[in-house]
Amino acid sequence: MSESRPTAATTAGVVLAALAGSAAVGLAAWTVVTTLMGGSPVSWVLGRASGLTSYLLLLALVTTGLVLSHPWARGMRRPSPAGRLRLHIALATFTLAFTVLHVVVLATDPWAQVGWRGALLPLASTYRPVPVTLGVLALWAGLLTGITARLAGSIAARIWWPVHKVAAGILVLVWSHSVLAGSDTPTLRWFYVSTGVAVIGLAITRYSARTPTDRVAELNRELGASVARAVPHAAYHDGASR
Repeated sequence: MSESRPTAATTAGVVLAALAGSAAVGLAAWTVVTTLMGGSPVSWVLGRASGLTSYLLLLALVTTGLVLSHPWARGMRRPSPAGRLRLHIALATFTLAFTVLHVVVLATDPWAQVGWRGALLPLASTYRPVPVTLGVLALWAGLLTGITARLAGSIAARIWWPVHKVAAGILVLVWSHSVLAGSDTPTLRWFYVSTGVAVIGLAITRYSARTPTDRVAELNRELGASVARAVPHAAYHDGASR
């Protein structure tokens, strides 16, 4: 137990540092280029950079969630299950932080034409209302997932896991929001396609693989069928012997 903590912390630190560093470098480069070209305001660039960072963090969050519950990961020793869980929680926290930054920047930037209503309510944005609404729905669904997960083990113990299992759908909303709402999508098309296909492939292997619970349920069904076949047979022989 004492060995897993530094390993998990190091793994989480490397992942988050790489993501934050990439976002910072990308933001700096983008700001310089747009400033030299006399293009978009810095606030818009900050909104796009925070949104892209949120998307990367969400990808990592969903991936660790799928790996955590994947039957193929039962033999994985490092990082330990506890370390993977801590990494998952840390990614959720950073995803929320960058998402809040993304929302605040776009809601307060008049050039973005989103506003607070558009950032929080469906179809209230002047700029591309439907794609922005997909992001709004993902925001509220993500908050619901985070709150119910936080209450796991208490009064919400029965509802947090069903909610959590469909949380991967949030990535679909965010992916669609990113592709349809971003004006730089043509530049990032292959990035969105490759990352989306990778996570979908992982999700397919996760939900198509049999878990120990599935095996137990299968054995119970086979046992029940055997008992059902044996009871009439025994009753027939019992009646014949009389």
